[in-house]
Amino acid sequence: MVTSNRIPKRIGFYALVIFIVFFAVFPFVQMLSMSLKYQWDWGNPSLIPTQINLEAYKELLNIGQEEKNIPESIRELLDTTPDLTRDQRKAIVDKYKDSGNVFPFLKYFRNSLFLSLTAAFLSVSLSIFGAYSFSRLKYIGRSSIQRGVLFVYMFGGILLLIPLYTMASNLGLLATEAGTFFALLIIYLVQTLPVSLYMLGNFFRTIPFSIEEAAMIEGASRLGTIVRIVIPLSISAIVTVFIYSFMIAWNEYLFAAVFLKGYTDIYTLPLGLRQLYVSKNAIWDRIMAASMLTAMPVIALFMTIQKNLVGGLSAGGVKG
Repeated sequence: MVTSNRIPKRIGFYALVIFIVFFAVFPFVQMLSMSLKYQWDWGNPSLIPTQINLEAYKELLNIGQEEKNIPESIRELLDTTPDLTRDQRKAIVDKYKDSGNVFPFLKYFRNSLFLSLTAAFLSVSLSIFGAYSFSRLKYIGRSSIQRGVLFVYMFGGILLLIPLYTMASNLGLLATEAGTFFALLIIYLVQTLPVSLYMLGNFFRTIPFSIEEAAMIEGASRLGTIVRIVIPLSISAIVTVFIYSFMIAWNEYLFAAVFLKGYTDIYTLPLGLRQLYVSKNAIWDRIMAASMLTAMPVIALFMTIQKNLVGGLSAGGVKG
């Protein structure tokens, strides 16, 4: 009787899991399928392309695009004239480049990667020391500060946009590309630091203080204890915080759209994809290919450090 009741529950449970996985994965499968289809195959409802098309990925990654528009006669000339120097060949090829049809995906990718990695690194670095002070040190106002760090999440980004833009403008940061980039970095840091402090603070409380006391008795300083004891024991939580901070900066659109509006050379990927969608280059296979390439860094992070991520998520929510 008990066994007969468990079978339907198991079937229902596995069916629910399969449905959730399908619901989460299907958009990515659809994106991948569309990015690999030729234009004449877009009406095909099958997720498997009739013929694989990699041209969209080659265009975005600038693979083999230098000689794409070179006439056949010029190619033969380059192949049959070995005496030409490298600069002469480059000068000939540059004459036939069509820069009006090129989407600078790699430039936007580098901008987003640099900004996201920097914001995540600074957020983790500052939150380690801030969270340690919350969990180990005693000083006036500690409890109020610890509760107050999450206060920023009571306000939506749209409410903070105009004040932050005005502050950055009055400070003269928006007058240059470097200043604008720095202002955006500070905003991402403010967005990620509160929850990073909260997560790491809870995790540090689970580490027995006796381990740190033993290190201090052996002559280790407070900083040495953090570096040699606390950080190695908290790798899983630190990895979790890093991924969280990276994802926020990587996918952020609102602040980037306003702050970087006048500086196209430092556009991030969300802005670049928006520009691609409304431009003459808005071809579905190219849009889907760009979306897939944009999602790859986050997917790669999750797959590479999945074990540490799971450990950090479970342990970071435990209060000591």
